[in-house]
Amino acid sequence: MAIVFEAAYSKKLGLPNFSSHSYVVSIRTELTDINQVQEESRKLYKMLQEAVDKEIQAVGFMPDATSYGMKDGHEQQQRNGSAGGDDWQCTDKQKGLILRIVEENNLDKNYVEDLAKELFGHGVKSLNRLSASGLIDELFDRFPRKDKGNGQRGKYQRREQSRR
Repeated sequence: MAIVFEAAYSKKLGLPNFSSHSYVVSIRTELTDINQVQEESRKLYKMLQEAVDKEIQAVGFMPDATSYGMKDGHEQQQRNGSAGGDDWQCTDKQKGLILRIVEENNLDKNYVEDLAKELFGHGVKSLNRLSASGLIDELFDRFPRKDKGNGQRGKYQRREQSRR
């Protein structure tokens, strides 16, 4: 009797200028003996890791930091509905979601500000739609929402899980 064995390895890298990329390699093989699983797993993990590490070095397209995903500031604010005293450059929904993740996880706003600067070179309020989306994804990765005790998960995690 053959045993189907599947292994996958993935890596996601944040890049400058509002960019990131990821790469996944998976393989499916058949084993004839269940005692082969541990040795085969060790070999496949090493092989897949080396393949991903080699290929992910080819960055590909890198957006221009000054214009990609941005219109002039006035058009951006009108599209977002954020014109006025609020300096956020992303959409109001993105702003609300970022603030809710911060609040629900009791995050230090300076931590999130530093994370945005590290990933995108700008503070949270300066992030455009594309980079705000990247920050939200990173926050979901770092701070997954736990069950509320009744088997239900928060609204934003259900949305996040459906994107995968």
